[in-house]
Amino acid sequence: TCFLEISSWSCSPETRLLSSHQLVEAEPTQVLLAMDECEDVPKDFIKLKSEKLSVDEVSELVISPYCGAVSVFIGTTRNNFEGKKVIHLEYEAYTSMAETEIKKICRDVRQKWPSVKHIAVHHRLGVVPITEASVIIAVSSPHRAESLEAVTYCINTLKASVPIWKKEIYENEYSWKENKECFWANSEK
Repeated sequence: TCFLEISSWSCSPETRLLSSHQLVEAEPTQVLLAMDECEDVPKDFIKLKSEKLSVDEVSELVISPYCGAVSVFIGTTRNNFEGKKVIHLEYEAYTSMAETEIKKICRDVRQKWPSVKHIAVHHRLGVVPITEASVIIAVSSPHRAESLEAVTYCINTLKASVPIWKKEIYENEYSWKENKECFWANSEK
């Protein structure tokens, strides 16, 4: 038996411990279990930002002691498209709607793959130089199959439904790119 001083906890109702400042008697394994449950509830990390994206930062967000797999997709800026030299990309977004759509994707992932623990979707806005990441998606799950499938679903659905637009800047021209997967691309033709 050990004693643990508890001042406050912000956990789900199922794992909430006493919130007043008191001494509680508990077995060490009970204390660890309660702390782990509070700290490792499934989370979604969604960020649209103009600063450089970090693979390490995004992958660390989804690490969990309950998971043996972290799958990551990194979309980078390449230096060419259909024989043209690409100088850089520029992204614009309808930010509030994009975040809402990404939240829907996360909900869909949790319905399709209930064992998925954490999901991170970070997308860059503004100028993205050659070789830098435009999007990083990371998913953790107990086993690799679920996280790999979920990451694939996330990027494909993001490209098809999230209002983020890409402009490719070439040496002497530019072009707004339309995702072939995008549902509204085919509706107007």
